[in-house]
Amino acid sequence: MTPEMILLVVVSVFSFITMVVALYNYFTAPMPGKNLHEDLPEGEEPLVSILIPARNEEKNIANCVQACLAQNYKNIEVLVLDDNSDDRTPLIVKTLAKGDSRVRLLSGTPLATGWLGKNWACHQLSQAAKGDYFLFVDADVVMKPAAVGTALAAMKKHRLSMFSIFPTQILSGPGASLVIPIMNWLLLNFLPLKQVYRGKSPSLVAANGQFIAFEKAAYHRNGGHVRVKEKVVEDMELARGVKISGEKMMTALGGDVVECRMYPDLASSVKGFTKNFYPGFGIPALLFFMMINFFILVYLFPYFMFVINPLWLVPVLFNTVSKVSISLLSRSYLTVEIFAHPAQMIIMYITGMRSIYFSKSGRLEWKGRTL
Repeated sequence: MTPEMILLVVVSVFSFITMVVALYNYFTAPMPGKNLHEDLPEGEEPLVSILIPARNEEKNIANCVQACLAQNYKNIEVLVLDDNSDDRTPLIVKTLAKGDSRVRLLSGTPLATGWLGKNWACHQLSQAAKGDYFLFVDADVVMKPAAVGTALAAMKKHRLSMFSIFPTQILSGPGASLVIPIMNWLLLNFLPLKQVYRGKSPSLVAANGQFIAFEKAAYHRNGGHVRVKEKVVEDMELARGVKISGEKMMTALGGDVVECRMYPDLASSVKGFTKNFYPGFGIPALLFFMMINFFILVYLFPYFMFVINPLWLVPVLFNTVSKVSISLLSRSYLTVEIFAHPAQMIIMYITGMRSIYFSKSGRLEWKGRTL
């Protein structure tokens, strides 16, 4: 075999394996309304504390809180911690609290030494919560009425210590439509999501801080946000901690039940992706560098090579099946996923390099704070 044919076989095999993972996720990934339902045992109504850290969220907080109050599951309290906002966030929450006693506004204390901002806010929320279950939700998340009941039912049925949902991202504008699906691809092309629940290995984890539920005792037993106080990607660290302790967790997709408008444009999408990409993998920089170069070889190189040698169309087709499956799962724009794939891989590579550089140089920042 020629060197090119050996390379073609390697690339095709890897593309085929990840295509199988993507298809497995398409058919089996946990998702509210698909294979997770709001079927709580009759008579069981533990108090659920919905905990929302909010820093300069005047554009989102009203929709988020109102969606919480519209849940089918009524035994809730909604705690919003104003993390030193300089916009109308606390005023909006105060107005909402006047109309529903289940809403409470907390004023965040100054950032403690050794803590990152969101982790400190979540810790303060956990200290004030009265519920038997904690549900941490970002302020840009909107839950449909079945969300809390479905999460609680899943935790009860499967005896989970932790349950996380990757919300369906509402894509606004060409920039977000191009960048955000890369994050979905990195999740669903490589990790068989159902195995997060079935597998015991700490390497089989995924979690999204936009929606994380804990059984209260399990949260404290595993150290809560104190254990991850300095971590940029605290959601993944929380999940690894649960797995290491031998307890059960599950990760699901949002479907039509949990949605989020995460980033409104290209600049904020790239900035958010940069913040999470390298830290989220939890591996040495050299290994991460080798990984993203391998991704370029497998998922971009064939798109140039099949013009010269039609046999390279094989991995291109495998990759296309993966992209279609992931797009249908995550509700992204199918035409963008297919035709903009080479551009997305270039963005992925550049963002990965930026993520390493900013992480190692201490230049990562979010909402005016250095991470």
